[in-house]
Amino acid sequence: MTGGNGTPAIRQRLRVLARYVWASPNTLLGLGIGAIAVALGARLHAVAGNLEIGGGLLGRGVARLPAALRFSAITFGHVILATSRDVLPTLRDHECVHVRQYERWGILFIPAYLASSLWQLLHGRSPYWANHFEKQAFSAAPDEPRSHVGP
Repeated sequence: MTGGNGTPAIRQRLRVLARYVWASPNTLLGLGIGAIAVALGARLHAVAGNLEIGGGLLGRGVARLPAALRFSAITFGHVILATSRDVLPTLRDHECVHVRQYERWGILFIPAYLASSLWQLLHGRSPYWANHFEKQAFSAAPDEPRSHVGP
């Protein structure tokens, strides 16, 4: 096909597919953790092309972690894990920024995220609040369009 009406739509679908494939190693990690969470009572549903998993023993387990390791939600590729289903709507915009970061960085996202945290820590700053990727997520506009996240 060259130049037909379907060409932009096909290109768009290929771009979406490429983003999912590029993020897929991290998504597989999230699916593994998510499967355990679901087995422990968490609920899952799909929103905007992402799988959201929240509640169950996951939240109670996270509450027992040392304060520096606790979280309300964490993202692995296209899987968002939350301590409860109630926090998902509140944190969705922030976590969707991380999904887009995974789509850009692919398998390099986790090492880059950890490197940013280490850099901040070595410079006397908070490894979470000063992390480059978290700063991007916190500065995201709440009404930012998500059309490129899902199919």
